[in-house]
Amino acid sequence: MGSRMVLLLSAPSHYRLILMSKIKHPELAAKGRQELAWAEAHMPVLGSIRAEFRKTQPFKGLKIGIALHLEKKTGILLRTLRDGGAIVYGASCNPNTTDDATVAALAEESPGKLEVFAWAGQTTDEYYWCIDQVLDGHPNIVIDDGCDLVMRLHEKRPQQLKEIIGGCEETTTGIVRLKAMHKDGALKLPVYAVNNAHSKYLLDNQFGTAQSAIEAIMRATNVILAGKVAVVYGYGWCGRGAASRLKGLGAQVGVVEVEGTLGPHESGQNRALCALYEGYRVMNHAEAAKVGDIFLTVTGNKNVIRREHFELMKDGAILCNAGHFNVEIDEPALRKMSSKVEEVKDNITAYHMKDAKTGKPKTLYLLSEGRLVNLARPSGQGHPCEIMDGSFAIQALCCELLAKSRGKKMAPGVMDVPKEVDDSTAARILKSQGVVLDRPTKEQIAYAEEWKEGT
Repeated sequence: MGSRMVLLLSAPSHYRLILMSKIKHPELAAKGRQELAWAEAHMPVLGSIRAEFRKTQPFKGLKIGIALHLEKKTGILLRTLRDGGAIVYGASCNPNTTDDATVAALAEESPGKLEVFAWAGQTTDEYYWCIDQVLDGHPNIVIDDGCDLVMRLHEKRPQQLKEIIGGCEETTTGIVRLKAMHKDGALKLPVYAVNNAHSKYLLDNQFGTAQSAIEAIMRATNVILAGKVAVVYGYGWCGRGAASRLKGLGAQVGVVEVEGTLGPHESGQNRALCALYEGYRVMNHAEAAKVGDIFLTVTGNKNVIRREHFELMKDGAILCNAGHFNVEIDEPALRKMSSKVEEVKDNITAYHMKDAKTGKPKTLYLLSEGRLVNLARPSGQGHPCEIMDGSFAIQALCCELLAKSRGKKMAPGVMDVPKEVDDSTAARILKSQGVVLDRPTKEQIAYAEEWKEGT
């Protein structure tokens, strides 16, 4: 009772308290139940895992703290963990990506077992307040998207680290931050790099980001993509998927990459070469800025598009980001260049200025404040249900592994998802789609393992 009183007094006064959860629009619960029902019907893999968890109760006696994009697909993951015996606390990993209807439904669904702290359009202070509520629940397992929850835990709640068995990270951006922490000796938890599982990034990053980002661009702008010059910044798996889908819709696609090592077997040069031989026009920043109609960043880095590029862009250019944080497009510089900034419709901000070369008026349009275009409400709906079914299946199974390890000391660091979990998830997805694969014959297996000449 005391914690509930503290929660009530410390919360912003204009948000309604529903038991421990904190949301903004409880009146949307009925709509949220519809959204959750739709997602559940299209997420059979997570459904099968949920049924198993109901029997085995792997999380009995444990609390799981989550910072993910809180929308309908995430709601099915939260239900799965709850039905596996966990007490679940959830906040958003982005101030703009919460679906108010979904969290309204979750907030009234099972008080004391599943609590959510999120609403769309949070201020920075409100965003971290919600993450703090998750940590106030003293979780034993954490699931993060972008590493904000884990960073907050280490920086503000180091005394709680001893309560944590381990965690899971959903995104490339988060894994980069975790590896940097580990390199500096700052990471005190073992964390599964869920993003790096083949059955996650080959589907979620490549196909999920592509469809969700392009859907959001089209929904927000209602412009045709065919015939336009669309520039994709970054040719990792997200960029490859986006370029492919834009090309399929008739856009003339350009790709911007930079020199440098991106991993043990990959460089910007190699990515650019792949893009070139896959039929895209590979350009540098200045070349792209002059010709692009639509600019999409998916790099995970900072100030990818900046002042010198804005100056070169044509009147009416559309800018958007599908990387994790709102730093890829230098919005502060764009604002300083503008004589007038206005919201012209949902998720579109117009920046009016004079063209640096001609002196004529021009307007650049930024979608979703430079935040995740594919998840920012109302135009962003997130990845397709079937894509997140696989990604969240891996999350659930990795959480199960962490729960089974309680009582055992695991070294801090970033861990790969075990191959058996990765492969079994892929098999579950194929089964859910009615796909049955043949097995190699004994002769084929023997031939693949033979090395002698003439065999």
